Amino acid sequence: MADQATGASANAGDIRAAASECLAAPGEVALRAVKVTAGYGGRAAVREVSIDVRRGELLAIVGPNGAGKSTLLRVLSGALTPWSGTVEMAGRPLAAYDRRAIARRMATVAQENPIAFRFTVMEVVLMGRAPHLGAWRFESARDLAIARDALDHFDLAPLAGRAIQELSGGERKRVFLARALAQRPEIALLDEPSAFLDMRHVAEIFGRFRELAERERIAVAATMHDLNAAALYADRVLLMKNGEAAGYGRPEEALTAERLRAVYDTEVYVGRNPATGALAILPIDSARRRATA
Repeated sequence: MADQATGASANAGDIRAAASECLAAPGEVALRAVKVTAGYGGRAAVREVSIDVRRGELLAIVGPNGAGKSTLLRVLSGALTPWSGTVEMAGRPLAAYDRRAIARRMATVAQENPIAFRFTVMEVVLMGRAPHLGAWRFESARDLAIARDALDHFDLAPLAGRAIQELSGGERKRVFLARALAQRPEIALLDEPSAFLDMRHVAEIFGRFRELAERERIAVAATMHDLNAAALYADRVLLMKNGEAAGYGRPEEALTAERLRAVYDTEVYVGRNPATGALAILPIDSARRRATA
């Protein structure tokens, strides 16, 4: 294991080669992007990235700040039009769907979710049912039952009558995840879903979305900074650096010590968690390592 934490950083050729790794094997692909490039104000934030998400799968998108993770998620959701490349949902171009049709099939949770008015937690979660309601139609008993079930999934039932502004950052994050769940989506795109959450709720959030992916055949793609959570809960991982793919595949394929050193510009240890068998990834203090060598 120690050998994994030593050696020279991967060169640029290794990083470019990783970007050309194959997509998922043919199957129930819910969402696919092919060689998408996108950005803001003439600056590319994502370059030539190809990715797909299958039903029943949790895909983690990881990388340092500024790697392009959130921008890629915006492209996948249709919120940002790519400069080049294509995005498809269920085999059709995403641009062929109107926004309501997309909202019926795809739920998104952004890093920031501002709510201007004093809606209660239940009212916010019920907003997830809006794409399924016709004009001037009120929520049915079934919609209310779905919202209550989403509240229960994220331990929010006791807070149902509280104003969203009265909650902590972690509680608010769980409310927006519950709203996404209430949509009953086929695809869920989550931008830093574990932000502001304590250790217990991080484990529960990812565990529940993994369970939902398997049970309901939802395709879940989530950006995250926690590499150990990605290794533990994700079926596949996209590792990004400077807007490009630096690794793509099962956690043990994408999160190698060599690639992580190249992407994060730091020494890392990659081993196995004795409790779970999942990858265990830790930074190595270079000064301390030299002192004990």
